[in-house]
Amino acid sequence: MPRITDNAICLRRWDYSETSQTVSLLTLEHGLLRGLAKGSKRSDSRFSGGFDPLTLGQATMILKVGKDLATLTEWHLSEVYWAARQHLVANRAGIYMVDLAHRMLKEQDPHPEVFYALDSALRGCVQPDRIGIETLIFQWRLMDSCGYRLELHRDAGTGDPVDESQEVFRFSPLQGGIIETTQSGDAVKVRRETIHLLRAISEGDFVSAASDLEGVPRANRLLAVCFRSLLGEAPEAMQWAFRELRPG
Repeated sequence: MPRITDNAICLRRWDYSETSQTVSLLTLEHGLLRGLAKGSKRSDSRFSGGFDPLTLGQATMILKVGKDLATLTEWHLSEVYWAARQHLVANRAGIYMVDLAHRMLKEQDPHPEVFYALDSALRGCVQPDRIGIETLIFQWRLMDSCGYRLELHRDAGTGDPVDESQEVFRFSPLQGGIIETTQSGDAVKVRRETIHLLRAISEGDFVSAASDLEGVPRANRLLAVCFRSLLGEAPEAMQWAFRELRPG
């Protein structure tokens, strides 16, 4: 039974008994892990600071073959993402991001790029005017890392170049990009400016993307609609973060 120690972001926590908890952790090197922390609610436990979502720490655990839950033996809290606890909009964004990571990632499938993206986004939300762009960057990186990179330059169905003169594009969340045909029943209309903003994000041009104050909320809603299609539902955390999910 291998024992591992890894940096981890706490995504979820459930009470298991009067003294123990189960947790969902996004680790740097081992991906998403769920574990049982026996005695974690005791004041003299080896789980410093306790487990709370939206915190960063170092976890030591034993992975058991054929078992759903790892056994957590130590937890050293290193940081609390305070912005998500002190600002309502940051709180909604933070809860949405950790919930999305929990739902989209498979257990024990390492995605260090998602770990760093989530850590960066939660740190960046300390500035209220950065919450939108940090959420957008994280959504894009998570979708890309999970193998669902959106097609923004060609027709997602045919592969043909799109007509760049259009003011409004047709976009299919199910097909994952722009479509020129009217055959797709889930197609929505998306402004050219929103497509251009997402192209900037895809190319790492976060400065110009952040300057589009009206476009960032529209692009965030569009990516949320895409995740809703992938998940087959709109989880509560998504509904808290986006009161309406119609892209614009």
